[in-house]
Amino acid sequence: MPQLPAPDYPDDVRARLEADAREIIARYPDSRSALLPLLHLVQSQEGHVTRTGQRFCAEVLGLTTAEVNAVATFYSMYRRKPSGDYQVGVCTNTLCAVMGGDAIFEALQDHLGVGNGETTGDGKVTLEHIECNAACDFAPVVMVNWEFFDNQTVDSAKRLVDDLRTGADVEPTRGARLCTFKDTARILAGFPDEREGAVEAGGSAGHASLVGLRLAKGESSPARVVHPRGAEAPRERTSEDRTPPEQPPAGHQSSHDAPQDTAASDPNHPAGPVAEEGE
Repeated sequence: MPQLPAPDYPDDVRARLEADAREIIARYPDSRSALLPLLHLVQSQEGHVTRTGQRFCAEVLGLTTAEVNAVATFYSMYRRKPSGDYQVGVCTNTLCAVMGGDAIFEALQDHLGVGNGETTGDGKVTLEHIECNAACDFAPVVMVNWEFFDNQTVDSAKRLVDDLRTGADVEPTRGARLCTFKDTARILAGFPDEREGAVEAGGSAGHASLVGLRLAKGESSPARVVHPRGAEAPRERTSEDRTPPEQPPAGHQSSHDAPQDTAASDPNHPAGPVAEEGE
Protein backbone atom coordinates (compact mmCIF):
# COMPACT_ATOMS: atom_id res chain seq x y z
CA MET A 1 0.00 0.00 0.00
CA PRO A 2 1.19 3.57 -0.65
CA GLN A 3 2.76 5.25 2.36
CA LEU A 4 0.84 8.07 4.00
CA PRO A 5 2.47 11.52 3.91
CA ALA A 6 5.26 11.83 6.46
CA PRO A 7 4.29 13.59 9.69
CA ASP A 8 5.61 17.10 10.22
CA TYR A 9 8.05 18.19 12.93
CA PRO A 10 6.65 19.60 16.17
CA ASP A 11 6.07 23.35 15.89
CA ASP A 12 9.10 24.37 17.96
CA VAL A 13 11.44 22.05 16.05
CA ARG A 14 10.00 23.20 12.73
CA ALA A 15 10.53 26.86 13.60
CA ARG A 16 14.15 26.26 14.61
CA LEU A 17 14.93 24.24 11.50
CA GLU A 18 13.26 26.82 9.26
CA ALA A 19 15.51 29.55 10.68
CA ASP A 20 18.57 27.39 10.06
CA ALA A 21 17.34 26.49 6.58
CA ARG A 22 16.92 30.14 5.61
CA GLU A 23 20.52 30.79 6.62
CA ILE A 24 21.74 27.85 4.52
CA ILE A 25 19.63 28.68 1.46
CA ALA A 26 20.84 32.30 1.48
CA ARG A 27 24.37 31.07 0.70
CA TYR A 28 23.39 29.84 -2.76
CA PRO A 29 22.21 31.66 -5.90
CA ASP A 30 20.01 28.66 -6.70
CA SER A 31 18.08 27.35 -3.70
CA ARG A 32 18.21 23.78 -4.99
CA SER A 33 21.98 23.81 -4.39
CA ALA A 34 21.25 23.91 -0.66
CA LEU A 35 19.81 20.38 -0.64
CA LEU A 36 22.98 18.60 0.50
CA PRO A 37 23.59 20.80 3.57
CA LEU A 38 19.87 20.75 4.35
CA LEU A 39 19.98 16.95 4.46
CA HIS A 40 22.84 17.23 6.96
CA LEU A 41 20.71 19.68 8.93
CA VAL A 42 17.74 17.33 9.25
CA GLN A 43 20.13 14.46 9.99
CA SER A 44 21.45 16.48 12.93
CA GLN A 45 17.93 16.52 14.34
CA GLU A 46 17.27 12.77 14.55
CA GLY A 47 20.58 11.12 13.70
CA HIS A 48 19.37 9.97 10.30
CA VAL A 49 17.38 11.33 7.37
CA THR A 50 13.77 10.50 8.13
CA ARG A 51 10.74 10.81 5.86
CA THR A 52 9.82 13.86 7.91
CA GLY A 53 13.24 15.35 7.21
CA GLN A 54 12.87 14.70 3.50
CA ARG A 55 9.43 16.32 3.52
CA PHE A 56 10.89 19.37 5.26
CA CYS A 57 13.69 19.72 2.68
CA ALA A 58 11.20 19.37 -0.16
CA GLU A 59 8.89 22.04 1.24
CA VAL A 60 11.53 24.68 1.95
CA LEU A 61 13.18 24.15 -1.47
CA GLY A 62 10.06 23.74 -3.56
CA LEU A 63 11.01 20.21 -4.63
CA THR A 64 9.12 16.94 -4.63
CA THR A 65 9.88 14.37 -1.96
CA ALA A 66 10.92 12.02 -4.78
CA GLU A 67 13.63 14.48 -5.84
CA VAL A 68 14.87 14.77 -2.27
CA ASN A 69 14.76 11.01 -1.76
CA ALA A 70 16.81 10.45 -4.92
CA VAL A 71 19.65 12.51 -3.42
CA ALA A 72 19.32 11.22 0.14
CA THR A 73 19.55 7.61 -1.02
CA PHE A 74 22.47 8.24 -3.39
CA TYR A 75 25.06 9.41 -0.85
CA SER A 76 26.22 7.03 1.86
CA MET A 77 26.86 9.93 4.25
CA TYR A 78 23.12 10.20 4.80
CA ARG A 79 21.80 7.51 7.12
CA ARG A 80 18.39 6.12 6.31
CA LYS A 81 17.78 4.34 9.59
CA PRO A 82 18.52 5.13 13.25
CA SER A 83 22.24 5.09 13.95
CA GLY A 84 24.54 5.45 16.91
CA ASP A 85 26.15 8.42 18.58
CA TYR A 86 29.45 7.30 17.06
CA GLN A 87 29.86 6.09 13.50
CA VAL A 88 32.86 3.75 13.60
CA GLY A 89 34.17 3.17 10.10
CA VAL A 90 36.92 0.65 9.39
CA CYS A 91 38.76 1.20 6.12
CA THR A 92 38.77 -2.03 4.15
CA ASN A 93 40.23 -0.65 0.95
CA THR A 94 43.33 -2.30 -0.45
CA LEU A 95 46.20 -1.04 1.69
CA CYS A 96 44.30 -0.84 4.97
CA ALA A 97 42.85 -4.28 4.29
CA VAL A 98 46.21 -5.99 3.80
CA MET A 99 47.65 -4.11 6.79
CA GLY A 100 44.92 -5.48 9.05
CA GLY A 101 41.73 -3.58 8.24
CA ASP A 102 39.82 -6.71 7.30
CA ALA A 103 40.85 -8.41 10.54
CA ILE A 104 39.84 -5.34 12.56
CA PHE A 105 36.43 -5.16 10.90
CA GLU A 106 35.72 -8.85 11.49
CA ALA A 107 36.90 -8.62 15.11
CA LEU A 108 34.70 -5.59 15.82
CA GLN A 109 31.65 -7.31 14.37
CA ASP A 110 32.18 -10.20 16.80
CA HIS A 111 33.11 -7.91 19.69
CA LEU A 112 30.07 -5.63 19.26
CA GLY A 113 27.66 -8.29 18.06
CA VAL A 114 26.60 -6.27 15.02
CA GLY A 115 26.98 -6.50 11.27
CA ASN A 116 27.91 -3.90 8.70
CA GLY A 117 25.75 -0.79 9.08
CA GLU A 118 24.18 -2.03 12.32
CA THR A 119 24.04 -0.31 15.69
CA THR A 120 24.72 -1.66 19.16
CA GLY A 121 21.74 -2.12 21.47
CA ASP A 122 22.75 0.83 23.63
CA GLY A 123 22.63 3.15 20.60
CA LYS A 124 26.24 4.19 21.03
CA VAL A 125 28.12 2.68 18.09
CA THR A 126 27.25 2.05 14.45
CA LEU A 127 29.83 -0.10 12.70
CA GLU A 128 30.53 0.03 8.99
CA HIS A 129 33.31 -0.70 6.54
CA ILE A 130 34.33 2.30 4.48
CA GLU A 131 36.41 2.96 1.42
CA CYS A 132 39.69 4.85 1.19
CA ASN A 133 40.07 7.88 3.45
CA ALA A 134 43.29 9.07 1.80
CA ALA A 135 45.34 8.18 4.87
CA CYS A 136 47.11 5.12 3.50
CA ASP A 137 50.41 5.99 5.18
CA PHE A 138 48.69 5.47 8.54
CA ALA A 139 47.07 2.15 7.60
CA PRO A 140 45.04 0.54 8.97
CA VAL A 141 42.77 3.49 9.72
CA VAL A 142 39.56 3.62 11.75
CA MET A 143 37.38 6.72 11.69
CA VAL A 144 34.89 7.83 14.32
CA ASN A 145 32.46 10.50 13.13
CA TRP A 146 35.03 11.27 10.38
CA GLU A 147 37.94 11.82 12.79
CA PHE A 148 41.10 9.74 12.29
CA PHE A 149 42.37 6.94 14.48
CA ASP A 150 45.59 5.82 12.80
CA ASN A 151 47.75 2.69 12.85
CA GLN A 152 45.09 0.60 14.53
CA THR A 153 45.26 -3.02 15.63
CA VAL A 154 42.53 -5.44 16.60
CA ASP A 155 43.19 -4.79 20.30
CA SER A 156 43.37 -1.00 20.00
CA ALA A 157 40.15 -0.93 17.95
CA LYS A 158 38.35 -3.01 20.57
CA ARG A 159 39.53 -0.65 23.32
CA LEU A 160 38.35 2.30 21.22
CA VAL A 161 34.77 1.08 20.82
CA ASP A 162 34.63 0.02 24.47
CA ASP A 163 35.68 3.52 25.54
CA LEU A 164 33.07 5.05 23.25
CA ARG A 165 30.35 2.92 24.80
CA THR A 166 31.35 3.67 28.39
CA GLY A 167 31.76 7.40 27.81
CA ALA A 168 35.50 7.47 28.44
CA ASP A 169 37.50 10.38 27.04
CA VAL A 170 38.64 9.43 23.54
CA GLU A 171 41.03 11.55 21.48
CA PRO A 172 41.62 11.06 17.76
CA THR A 173 45.13 10.64 16.45
CA ARG A 174 44.63 13.79 14.41
CA GLY A 175 41.95 16.42 14.21
CA ALA A 176 39.44 17.86 16.64
CA ARG A 177 38.03 16.20 19.72
CA LEU A 178 35.11 13.88 19.14
CA CYS A 179 31.51 15.03 19.19
CA THR A 180 28.34 13.06 18.57
CA PHE A 181 27.18 12.14 15.09
CA LYS A 182 24.31 14.63 15.35
CA ASP A 183 26.77 17.41 16.19
CA THR A 184 28.98 16.33 13.31
CA ALA A 185 26.00 16.50 10.95
CA ARG A 186 25.26 20.07 12.01
CA ILE A 187 28.87 21.07 11.35
CA LEU A 188 28.66 19.45 7.91
CA ALA A 189 25.52 21.51 7.29
CA GLY A 190 27.80 24.54 7.44
CA PHE A 191 27.36 25.83 10.97
CA PRO A 192 30.32 26.85 13.18
CA ASP A 193 32.23 24.14 14.98
CA GLU A 194 31.90 25.21 18.59
CA ARG A 195 34.36 22.71 20.04
CA GLU A 196 37.25 24.47 21.74
CA GLY A 197 40.34 24.39 19.55
CA ALA A 198 38.57 22.44 16.81
CA VAL A 199 39.39 24.88 14.04
CA GLU A 200 43.10 24.89 14.88
CA ALA A 201 43.28 21.13 15.30
CA GLY A 202 44.36 19.06 12.36
CA GLY A 203 46.91 16.65 11.05
CA SER A 204 49.44 16.44 8.31
CA ALA A 205 50.43 13.81 5.83
CA GLY A 206 52.74 11.08 7.08
CA HIS A 207 56.29 10.38 6.00
CA ALA A 208 55.33 7.93 3.27
CA SER A 209 53.00 10.45 1.64
CA LEU A 210 55.68 13.12 1.52
CA VAL A 211 58.56 11.08 0.09
CA GLY A 212 57.79 12.08 -3.49
CA LEU A 213 57.63 15.76 -2.55
CA ARG A 214 60.95 15.56 -0.71
CA LEU A 215 62.56 13.83 -3.68
CA ALA A 216 61.27 16.55 -5.99
CA LYS A 217 62.80 19.18 -3.72
CA GLY A 218 66.10 17.31 -3.55
CA GLU A 219 65.76 16.83 0.21
CA SER A 220 66.20 13.05 0.12
CA SER A 221 68.57 10.70 -1.59
CA PRO A 222 67.32 9.21 -4.87
CA ALA A 223 65.29 6.06 -4.66
CA ARG A 224 67.32 2.86 -4.90
CA VAL A 225 66.55 0.77 -7.95
CA VAL A 226 66.22 -2.93 -7.13
CA HIS A 227 66.95 -5.33 -9.97
CA PRO A 228 65.33 -8.76 -10.35
CA ARG A 229 67.07 -11.60 -8.53
CA GLY A 230 69.70 -13.24 -10.66
CA ALA A 231 69.88 -10.36 -13.11
CA GLU A 232 72.99 -8.28 -13.56
CA ALA A 233 72.74 -4.64 -12.69
CA PRO A 234 73.05 -2.60 -15.88
CA ARG A 235 76.41 -0.94 -16.37
CA GLU A 236 76.56 2.82 -16.16
CA ARG A 237 75.77 4.38 -19.50
CA THR A 238 78.46 6.29 -21.36
CA SER A 239 78.22 8.96 -24.03
CA GLU A 240 78.53 6.25 -26.69
CA ASP A 241 75.32 4.69 -25.41
CA ARG A 242 73.35 7.91 -25.65
CA THR A 243 72.05 7.45 -29.17
CA PRO A 244 68.43 7.67 -30.16
CA PRO A 245 66.71 4.30 -29.89
CA GLU A 246 65.86 2.52 -33.10
CA GLN A 247 62.31 3.29 -34.10
CA PRO A 248 59.97 0.31 -34.63
CA PRO A 249 58.69 -0.31 -38.13
CA ALA A 250 55.54 1.54 -39.12
CA GLY A 251 52.47 -0.19 -37.78
CA HIS A 252 54.49 -2.28 -35.30
CA GLN A 253 53.02 -2.54 -31.81
CA SER A 254 55.01 -0.82 -29.11
CA SER A 255 56.35 -3.00 -26.33
CA HIS A 256 53.63 -2.04 -23.87
CA ASP A 257 50.92 -2.82 -26.39
CA ALA A 258 52.38 -6.08 -27.65
CA PRO A 259 50.59 -9.17 -26.35
CA GLN A 260 52.47 -11.22 -23.78
CA ASP A 261 52.29 -14.99 -23.39
CA THR A 262 52.16 -14.80 -19.61
CA ALA A 263 52.44 -12.35 -16.74
CA ALA A 264 55.67 -11.69 -14.87
CA SER A 265 54.00 -12.93 -11.69
CA ASP A 266 53.43 -16.34 -13.29
CA PRO A 267 55.97 -18.95 -12.04
CA ASN A 268 56.17 -20.24 -15.61
CA HIS A 269 57.28 -16.88 -16.98
CA PRO A 270 60.80 -17.07 -18.47
CA ALA A 271 62.03 -14.44 -16.01
CA GLY A 272 60.70 -16.43 -13.05
CA PRO A 273 58.30 -15.21 -10.36
CA VAL A 274 58.69 -11.65 -9.13
CA ALA A 275 58.86 -12.66 -5.47
CA GLU A 276 58.55 -15.71 -3.32
CA GLU A 277 55.42 -16.10 -1.25
CA GLY A 278 55.62 -14.07 1.95
CA GLU A 279 58.23 -11.65 0.67
